[in-house]
Amino acid sequence: MQFNYIANACTPSSSGRTIAMLDPSDGQPYDEIQRSNAADLDLAVRAARQGLEAVWHKFSAAERGRLLMRLSLKITEHADELSAIEQRDCGKPTKQARADAAALARYFEFYAGACDKLHGETIPYLDGYSVLTWREPHGVTGHIIPWNYPMQIFGRSVGGALAAGNVCVVKPAEDACLSLLRVAQLAAEVGFPAGVINIVTGYGHEVGDALARHPGIDHISFTGSPAIGTLIQQVAAQRHCPVTLELGGKSPQIVFADADLEAAVPAIISGIVQNSGQTCSAGSRLLVDLAIYEPLLERLGQAFENLRVGPAAMDLDLGPLIRQQQQQRVWDFLSDAQVANITMVAQGKVVEEAPQTGFYQAPTLLRDVPVTHRLAQEEVFGPVLVAMSFRDEDHAVEMANATPFGLVAGVWTADGARQFRMARRIRSGQVFINNYGAGGGVELPFGGIKSSGYGREKGVEALHGFTTLKTVAIKHG
Repeated sequence: MQFNYIANACTPSSSGRTIAMLDPSDGQPYDEIQRSNAADLDLAVRAARQGLEAVWHKFSAAERGRLLMRLSLKITEHADELSAIEQRDCGKPTKQARADAAALARYFEFYAGACDKLHGETIPYLDGYSVLTWREPHGVTGHIIPWNYPMQIFGRSVGGALAAGNVCVVKPAEDACLSLLRVAQLAAEVGFPAGVINIVTGYGHEVGDALARHPGIDHISFTGSPAIGTLIQQVAAQRHCPVTLELGGKSPQIVFADADLEAAVPAIISGIVQNSGQTCSAGSRLLVDLAIYEPLLERLGQAFENLRVGPAAMDLDLGPLIRQQQQQRVWDFLSDAQVANITMVAQGKVVEEAPQTGFYQAPTLLRDVPVTHRLAQEEVFGPVLVAMSFRDEDHAVEMANATPFGLVAGVWTADGARQFRMARRIRSGQVFINNYGAGGGVELPFGGIKSSGYGREKGVEALHGFTTLKTVAIKHG
């Protein structure tokens, strides 16, 4: 049985109700979390406010940095434990779970060093005045964390918020939250004051809604679907609460005829099968120069057929999807492809050892998908890659921008001038040239435009979103 973690203490929900945690590899329950409610959320917010006003605001930037560094080292010390928790909770293969734990530690390491680098400015003004700006924390920040990368997204949002001087109330996804409860305990062990990090588990329509509406929350960071992001904006707007939203994408990988295919092919595959395709920045659309369309699809088809899916502990190319509803969502998209007579190029294999009760999906490559079909417009959030061809550079740009999303894009070309033209013309928050993801660097500002959301997390830029700017004008004659 897992409890909420509020003010450095394991705290049962006042509801007296629980939610079963299922192992995606076999679909069986193995633990329980609290099914919290608005009263529990209110308790966490009050604890956060008390921690901020009584203790946390007195910490200097350098002191916050030292504490964040101690947490980073503690996470590294417990990396195997956290990886094992994340693996079972999310169905991640071992290598992915370990990478997520390492990324979590790196986020806190990065933001530890950034705490005392957040500076204001002086502004030249009228004679007799001195004008300066300060960056101040919002206060109590609310964080709604999805189930696909709990540790990584906790690190990038909570790490930045703490570095800027905020205290945090976190609502993790009900499907995957055990690693975050453990991290909160580790934070208390290294000296974080009570109330600085608070975790409240439960359903989005109960706890998440309460967080978005709570008058004591001063800023909201949300990663999830556009539909829920819209609801959060509407609720937050009623009390003028600022929000940072990362709402997914339908990101293109654009391959020109002069591309280095030896480098591109592995990145294209990794970009759609990582975390079983359950990645906001997955490269789920493949746009290929007509001149190399057929040979590239043949090459990718062979690679897809060699991909293997199985239980997380087997550490194969892909693990299971997070839950049965997500599995059904992917099946529905593939069923639509069959109805539309869209051609399947190749599909990987689910290994025989995979339990029938697990939530598995073989990676699938489809070709000649119409630009307007939902497979080319909507986020599948599964290992499904849709390929289409383009005639020239203008056509590639038109296709790349022809979705409601704008999170990430990849461009593969040896032409230096084209690299810059494409980076300028593609409408997305990040453009990767001759790579995809840049190794996930925590230093790189991340976020989207259009239906992919707004605001930025990761890097120093995140600190700007987690602070407000105050202008001070002093008249001294």
